[in-house]
Amino acid sequence: MAFADILEALLTPSLPILALGILIIIGAPLLLHIALASSSTYITPPTVLLLGPLASGKTSLLTLFERGTPAETHTSQSTTSVELNASTDADSKQSFRNHDDTSGTHTKFILVDTPGHGKLRNLAFGKLERAETLKAIVFVVDAAALSEQDVLSTTASYLYDVLLLLQKRAADKSKTKKSVVPVMIAANKMDLFTALPATMVRTNLEVELTRIRATRSKGLLDSGVGMDDVGSEDQDAWLGEYGSEKFSFKQMQEFDIDVDVLPGSITGEEGTGADKWWWWIAQKIANA
Repeated sequence: MAFADILEALLTPSLPILALGILIIIGAPLLLHIALASSSTYITPPTVLLLGPLASGKTSLLTLFERGTPAETHTSQSTTSVELNASTDADSKQSFRNHDDTSGTHTKFILVDTPGHGKLRNLAFGKLERAETLKAIVFVVDAAALSEQDVLSTTASYLYDVLLLLQKRAADKSKTKKSVVPVMIAANKMDLFTALPATMVRTNLEVELTRIRATRSKGLLDSGVGMDDVGSEDQDAWLGEYGSEKFSFKQMQEFDIDVDVLPGSITGEEGTGADKWWWWIAQKIANA
């Protein structure tokens, strides 16, 4: 059959031609949607959440990683996301300035900054609960102000809620098993004279978390209920090893949750004080 005959047959109105046209118009978008949906888990980059109290330095850290210079201090009112690249085999793998380093294999990831104000933390917890590709959490603290009880109390209270949510997520067997999320406590502002060393940041937080845990369970114990009579729901609200006298971050390993405390500084010399944090993120992304 000649090309002209084929073209004439296609252009001549008929029921088979009409049916074929409708099938193409309806079926093509449907097939494209199915193909994209089935591959979405592979094209969605892993996510790293920046959490922490107000004025700890989260937004400055995100800007530093994105642009090479930290943002001026301001209070974030909403979540902000940027796409970055991390490598564990590039020549400059341990520096956040390795975006243009072509010597290694880079993995894309999404870094999400969340508001630290107490009234806006629902946005942070919403991200934490809904992030299907969540691979790590960076909890930024102000190491230069943790010696002040009000700052320590606010910081530890927020951290308690984050760790407890991750603990429940890891222990939840009723839903599809989610990946366990490691936590890095970024002890920021180490360039300041008043900053506590990382070991003291860890110790102070553990002591305060122990106090918070005791305070939150006090109402139950004061009601006359013995530890052996506590139900599973109450045990789920207990952070770390149930019934332990003192809390330590090592207790989170019972739920396969690693918690690291790393010192650094966003405003240090050319921002290099944040390199330890970047390297930690890169390793978690690579091993995800």
